[in-house]
Amino acid sequence: MNFKNILDKGWEEKPVEEILNAPVEILKGVSPSDGQKLEEAFNIQTVRDLATCKFFLWAQALNAMSTGEYEDDLKRPTL
Repeated sequence: MNFKNILDKGWEEKPVEEILNAPVEILKGVSPSDGQKLEEAFNIQTVRDLATCKFFLWAQALNAMSTGEYEDDLKRPTL
C-alpha cells in the first residue's frame, strides 16, 4: 500500500504498529478538530481505534451485503 496517499508527511516510512497507535490526525484529511470530534463521539483516539470501531465495521458489513458481496448468511460477517 502506498502510505503517501493516506498519511501525513513524515509518517509514510513508520512501522505499521506505530501508525496504528498514532492519533487519527496523521491520516490525510483528518484535522485535529476532526480528531477531537471522533474522540468525543466514539472515544476514538488512535488509527487502531478508528479501524476497529464497531459502528464503522457494522456500516462496512452492511455496505458489503448491499453490493452482493455476501450472497448467503454463511458468508456474511458476524455482527
